[in-house]
Amino acid sequence: MSIQQAVGAAKKVGSRRWLIVLILLVGGMVNFIDRTALSVAAPEMMKELQLTNSDIGLLGTVFSVIYALFQLPAGWLIDKLGAKRVYTMAMIFWSGATALTGVCSSKFALIAARGVLGVTEAPCWPSAAKITAAWFPKKERALATGIWDAASKWGPALAPPLLVFLMVSFGWRELFYIAGGFGILFGLLLIIAYHQPEKTTWLSKEELDYIKADGGGTAQTLGAGKNSIRWRDLFGYRAVWGMIIGWFCYIWMFNILTYFVPLYLLKTQNLNMQSMGFLASVPFFAGIVGAFLGGYVSKWLVDKGIASPLNAKRATISVSALLGGAALMIAPFFTSLGGTLILLSIGMAMLSSLSANGWALPGDVAPSSMVGSVGSIQNFGGYFAGSLSPLVTGMIADATGSYAMAFISGGFIAACSAICYWFIVRAPIEAEA
Repeated sequence: MSIQQAVGAAKKVGSRRWLIVLILLVGGMVNFIDRTALSVAAPEMMKELQLTNSDIGLLGTVFSVIYALFQLPAGWLIDKLGAKRVYTMAMIFWSGATALTGVCSSKFALIAARGVLGVTEAPCWPSAAKITAAWFPKKERALATGIWDAASKWGPALAPPLLVFLMVSFGWRELFYIAGGFGILFGLLLIIAYHQPEKTTWLSKEELDYIKADGGGTAQTLGAGKNSIRWRDLFGYRAVWGMIIGWFCYIWMFNILTYFVPLYLLKTQNLNMQSMGFLASVPFFAGIVGAFLGGYVSKWLVDKGIASPLNAKRATISVSALLGGAALMIAPFFTSLGGTLILLSIGMAMLSSLSANGWALPGDVAPSSMVGSVGSIQNFGGYFAGSLSPLVTGMIADATGSYAMAFISGGFIAACSAICYWFIVRAPIEAEA
């Protein structure tokens, strides 16, 4: 079956594959909730365990650095052992680390627990990218990714009130037990219920053929195919370096927004805490919309015959980076609350559009057996930036007394993603080879 025939038959083959997107969305939210539980529990933990602000900051740094470093082996394991095995076991272990945090009674025990959390959460997003590549044809991957990648925006929008409710109702230790216990149960359920497309009984033959016609399906062995590539050799391809540097630029600005939007609004708009808590979530809700729209635009470009799946994602990423970077560079020059929120929301929406297509890109760039490796290598570059940008932003704010220069420079860096993804990521790895 040709791609054109598959597209024409899409309405006849069913849409059960989209259930996988829901599974990945829930898994991403579990990941984010377990990651951010510390920030909500911190005030009570500081009182009971006599921790300082520096101690809490150290716990955050330990997680970020270890999470970034373990992106590299995580991708190799995903491609070697299979996405299902690594994804489900990682979820069970990171949820276990979350639950064990509630047992900790010293700073050193907490450091160990956050370190384990960083190691075990590392496979989540690369595994999701690998699963998406197996379950969706190339033209649908950006849209599917946009939906599950929105978990990183649903988290900042919804996790704080949920986690605060659990802590107030049960206590900070019980907060970690409940959050971790839910993740363990969800991971065990996936072991039983989730299978790759070829082994899924509720997926029709017609839908499976439709998925396979445009590059979906399951890679069975590492390095399979005519152009077998060793893991370490991936760093010799320009497309991989374009993705690493481009993702670095994206995460740099995304983490500034994640960590500093509440403080930025408090400093520039003279809000009270109650108003800030509500208004700070507005850009993240815009990010949810942007992630979906970014995936939809990429799919539309392919459906209309305007661009190939790879070029549709590159174009959407590049335009999103330029628009998002420009909005965030302009934001400090607006003093009104409405203008500030609009520009922050546009910036977050465009960054989310970039993210949706960026996580779908490994499925087009990498050989099918190495999607997890390429996705995790890209993410390593991003979270290396993620461990630096909050610190640099804080230093700029302390030195200048304003967040303006941090937002202007961060917006410029985000816009540089367009250069990387459009001019460097130009062809799949196998084409380069």
